[in-house]
Amino acid sequence: MMGSRLLLWLDRMVAMTVKELKQLSRDPILLIVIVYFFTVDIYVAGSGIQMDLKQAAIVVLDHDHSAASRDLIYRFRPPYFDLKGEISSEHEARELLDRGDVLAVLDIPADFQRDLMRGKNVSVQMQVDASNATLGTLATTYAGQIVARFGQEQAKERLGLTEAQLQAVPVIQDRHRVYYNPNQTDPWFMSISELLTVITMLSLMLPAAAAVREKERGTIEQLAVSPLTPAQILFPKILAMGMIILLGAAVSLFLVILPAFHLPIKGSLVLFFIVTALYVFATSGLGLFIATLSHNLGQVVMLVILIMMPLLLLSGAWTPPEAMPDALRMAMVLSPLSYFIEMGYGILLKGAGLDILWDSLLGLALLGVVIFSFGVWRFRRQFR
Repeated sequence: MMGSRLLLWLDRMVAMTVKELKQLSRDPILLIVIVYFFTVDIYVAGSGIQMDLKQAAIVVLDHDHSAASRDLIYRFRPPYFDLKGEISSEHEARELLDRGDVLAVLDIPADFQRDLMRGKNVSVQMQVDASNATLGTLATTYAGQIVARFGQEQAKERLGLTEAQLQAVPVIQDRHRVYYNPNQTDPWFMSISELLTVITMLSLMLPAAAAVREKERGTIEQLAVSPLTPAQILFPKILAMGMIILLGAAVSLFLVILPAFHLPIKGSLVLFFIVTALYVFATSGLGLFIATLSHNLGQVVMLVILIMMPLLLLSGAWTPPEAMPDALRMAMVLSPLSYFIEMGYGILLKGAGLDILWDSLLGLALLGVVIFSFGVWRFRRQFR
């Protein structure tokens, strides 16, 4: 008796899952959205967003016109800076900065070379457009390194120190070793970050859209009076959409990220997809909650954006947790995306396993049970 009931339950689950997949295949809008996000969006995010300084436009206001000033100017060259020429007045410098035509203006004072030869302290001024704080900070940092290196060489030359004498002087060397992404290749970080964000968004949207489509077509009432239980109506939607998301993640990894950006996958792909399946299960509870509040697909999209932004901002993807206020840093434990990002980067770039990621996996599982239970509870109330 129990065996026949189990077979009937499984038969209904399979039939409803196939039904959800067929319904999705007949929805061209959702299909286009899924294909776009797992292909074009991932590629654009990986190839179109650069976080480092390249070819920054700079002009020079040289009041000295000496060999030393020309030597310093020559050092501001590609790949970091693109020297656009020399200007003649401070007024012209402000206009170029105000219009955004250049990122920085290097101002070299008069008597620059003479003061250097006399051993005096000499200052150069660099005006930077910091409306883009990231580029402004990078330009200031690179310029400071260039000027410091120039000053050291000038001091060595003035003091007449030879290489042998310099070797005898105690020196502290600051050597940096970069792990996991030694060349600091932005597409590796950006493509993975976008993939995890896309998985989050579709985990919210697809289960909600599947349920709301039933409302729009008037079939939710038919399901309510059918011999199906609420679980047999609910779980196939999550299962079908989860299968689509896992398939899309595989397409992104193997057909976009690996061929286009040559990402070196260090960890277990099996573990990554297991974690992704758990994450889809966790966030689908929020999707079911969205479905209970929505009456059409437009409302689903708006509510997805409303819920997505706090998840993203509290995930640590864009702002390091150490830079957040204490209250927001503690609130990160409520964002399932923070656990997913830590495990995603840990598996794909660092080769981490369960011995390292067990606490994040446990946190995601516990939070997922709470979120999913809440979504199921809200969804079941529609059938009362």
